[in-house]
Amino acid sequence: MPLALRDEFRYTYEDYRNWKGDWELIDGIAVAMAPAWGVKHKKLASEFIYTIREQLDDCEICDVVGEIDYKVNDNTVLRPDIALICNDDGKNYITKAPEIVVEIVSPSTSRRDEIYKFHIYEEEKVKYYILVYPEDLSAKLYKLDGKNYDKIGDFTHETYKFENTTCDIEIDFAKIFRRFRK
Repeated sequence: MPLALRDEFRYTYEDYRNWKGDWELIDGIAVAMAPAWGVKHKKLASEFIYTIREQLDDCEICDVVGEIDYKVNDNTVLRPDIALICNDDGKNYITKAPEIVVEIVSPSTSRRDEIYKFHIYEEEKVKYYILVYPEDLSAKLYKLDGKNYDKIGDFTHETYKFENTTCDIEIDFAKIFRRFRK
């Protein structure tokens, strides 16, 4: 879902590379990243990264990364909270669609995560998109079915085994959220 803006006001990756601070570039439009939402956001991201990473010991072609640029094209650069990347030899940024993207949603990023990034990840054929809601300790999981995302469900205490990923991955949402339910 591209944003409406005249072409002479659009930025490119070359512009983006020289900016100070934390930014994303969506269809040539500079979007300031929200300040770090807080400790809970970072802890949740760490839990997801750890959960995925510990399952990759026997997979030499995949890795899980956090807050690394994903250069979609010359006019769009996103920074997913967490991404499972496979067969990607990019050195400074992700160069091809991740297999799984996790975005931890805050009030200031909800529209971007739920609408703009959703459509971009869908168009780029990211196999799975997970939106995590820290305040509710819940997640919405979407699976690419052909051209569109189908919602698999809302997860709070369930386990999901991902299909058609290069490496076998399973996420136990109850285990990830357990530390935060106290």
